Amino acid sequence: MSPVRVLDGLPAGAQGRLVALVERCTFPPAGSELVCAVSGGADSLALLLLACVAGCDVTAIHVDHGIRPGSGAEARVVEAAAGRFGARFAARSVEVAPGPNLEERARMARFSVLPEDVATGHTMDDQAETVLVNLLRGAGLDGLAGMRPGVSHPILGLRRSETRSLCEMAQMVPVEDPTNSEDRFLRNRIRGGLMEACSEAAGRDVVPILARQAAILRDEADFLDLLAGDVDPSDARALASSPLVLARRAVRRWLKGDDPHPPSYGAVERVLEVARGQSRGTQVAPGIQVSRSAGRLRMSPPVPPRHSPPATAVSYQAASGAAHGAR
Repeated sequence: MSPVRVLDGLPAGAQGRLVALVERCTFPPAGSELVCAVSGGADSLALLLLACVAGCDVTAIHVDHGIRPGSGAEARVVEAAAGRFGARFAARSVEVAPGPNLEERARMARFSVLPEDVATGHTMDDQAETVLVNLLRGAGLDGLAGMRPGVSHPILGLRRSETRSLCEMAQMVPVEDPTNSEDRFLRNRIRGGLMEACSEAAGRDVVPILARQAAILRDEADFLDLLAGDVDPSDARALASSPLVLARRAVRRWLKGDDPHPPSYGAVERVLEVARGQSRGTQVAPGIQVSRSAGRLRMSPPVPPRHSPPATAVSYQAASGAAHGAR
């Protein structure tokens, strides 16, 4: 894909560097509408800039969680960058109550007010961290496969050092989120200590290695999903006689439905025990049972489509700023 836009107000020679970076990204074709989640940090500002250079019809959306004092001012940083590069801008606010699991609840709140296909500024470093986070949480193949490159994660091929350097070149001052250095979050402990320790032990930078491993595992997970598609998870005999790895994946997909979070390993194993006749039924989630009757597995009640719980939306500012062509 060749970038089609030349942006004004950048240092001499910047366009060639931008071209090289965009060619390592997975933006949609020029002219495509693209909504970018832009917090104001270096990664998301770089996402915004590169999406505009790639010729996308960009809308930058900033979501204020209201967690930190003065966080509302960060939207103005994003708005200024969007206007400078010819993108539209929108601001949304959610409320996230203090308490445990704050990072995950803030993430769910953020995505509840963003389009499903929103582009995020996750980099190769984020991918490597995700692999280690999921490994420590006991994830299986799909978790170790990390994030899938594509329109929703277009800058996974770039390093965090490159996004910071890009902001410096474009004379953008990113927002610094102090929670990114707090040790109470597992990802921050991995970022601040474990990743460096792994690289030191390996004698080389492990970020590209972990990202490559994720890509390999993603291909293998896709292949297993293709094979598991031939297994009917409601047919007890077929499920019990299938290779275990395919049976697990078939049950996992059945139990997951539209839920963004997969079922637990234990729930999948208990369903397989029901299929083998080792038990008559099991609970797989609060209020959800799987039982066997006449050779069929039945879920009662059937799992409805489940989505992230909506955040408490408190405001939405209509799109503003300039469309492409304006400066």
